[in-house]
Amino acid sequence: MAIHVVTAGENMWKISTRYGVSIQTIVELNGLPSASSIVPGLALYLPDSLPPLRYYQIKAGDHIWQLAQQFGVDPSVILAANPGIDPNLLVIGQIINVPSPVRVSLETLGFLLPSSRSANLATINSLANQLTYLAIVAYAFTKEGYAYNVSEDAALVARSKQMKIIPLLMVRNLAGTDFSAELAGSVLENPIYRRNLVASLVNLSRQRGFGGVSIDFEFIPPARRNDFNLFLADLKGSLGGLILQVNVHAKTADIPTNRIVGAYDYALIGSVADIVAVMTMDYGYPGGPPDPIAPIPWLEQVIQYSVTQIPSRKLQIAVALYGYDKVVGTNATKALSVLAAQNKAISLPENIEFDITAMAPWFRYWQGSQEHVVWFEDIRSFIEKYRLIDMYQLAGTTFWQISLPAPQNWAYLNKNTNVVKRMV
Repeated sequence: MAIHVVTAGENMWKISTRYGVSIQTIVELNGLPSASSIVPGLALYLPDSLPPLRYYQIKAGDHIWQLAQQFGVDPSVILAANPGIDPNLLVIGQIINVPSPVRVSLETLGFLLPSSRSANLATINSLANQLTYLAIVAYAFTKEGYAYNVSEDAALVARSKQMKIIPLLMVRNLAGTDFSAELAGSVLENPIYRRNLVASLVNLSRQRGFGGVSIDFEFIPPARRNDFNLFLADLKGSLGGLILQVNVHAKTADIPTNRIVGAYDYALIGSVADIVAVMTMDYGYPGGPPDPIAPIPWLEQVIQYSVTQIPSRKLQIAVALYGYDKVVGTNATKALSVLAAQNKAISLPENIEFDITAMAPWFRYWQGSQEHVVWFEDIRSFIEKYRLIDMYQLAGTTFWQISLPAPQNWAYLNKNTNVVKRMV
């Protein structure tokens, strides 16, 4: 598919005529509020007949003919896509683009918070072909370590299985609606409570028909790092053939005393878990200054560190399906879906800017005397993330969270990737 960035004075008719794509298709593919509403800087995703573009980093021993065979193309295709490349002198670390019929294979995981049953089921139905796993965010645990169900999810588990998506029981260390360092710490440090948590998670998974467990423990006290390791090893041993997926905060170095990332021993977690997802989002965090959600230079630094600790084929990165609208000065923050962010710029109307360093879109608007800055994701920033997944040969990605509409993301995934399906 092609990307067209709207310029001043353009209209939908002109864009439709240029690309030979109907206005209705453009509207639907990009979730536009109407056929007449566009603003300069808006990135439109348009259908085309070109093959998917793959990304590859040259390694020692690589040859053009071998890469051509790997990607199912003639060597001339690679040379044409990378002007100036010397086929007899490939440079280790060099990144090349390869138009290829061989799609990148990804294991994808969507997080879903149970809400309206009909809406949740519709979401699962619509994304069935684009998800390997569904983590149902519906479990917490008591101060004695007993896991329990917060929201009814039986229908979601059943529908996932019908759609050949593996459902995962997602458990969080919540006290009320907030992550609790105290709850995580007190349960993990107590061998009896730890065993309670392992046993109750395994029992719930089996009784309720889950294919495994997704762990999202945040702000674990750094002193409980080894206890968290013990918990994960015990849990995986007890789950047997069921999947253990662990979500960890992003970092670019190991800082064992840090209150946010200190408890995550990437290497140990990577050796125990079946899948490790690094939460590569909220670089620009709620309550902080206006910043990109996941700037590409930071994201790549996180990946480069992570692959030294975690096997790349176990490693997922997170893709945010949301943006943040922040008041400049107070940093008051409102979250909104990527589609809502895009369409807010259109409705105001405000031009959309694109930061070529962060590789992320943003816009500014005023509400009375308050200046707002909105950072979000669009097709350009999504593609940059998939490029890194392909280049570093990662397992895939997670999406927080799939009830937030993101039509450009799903259209890209559908055309350019092969989403892996595993036995339920």
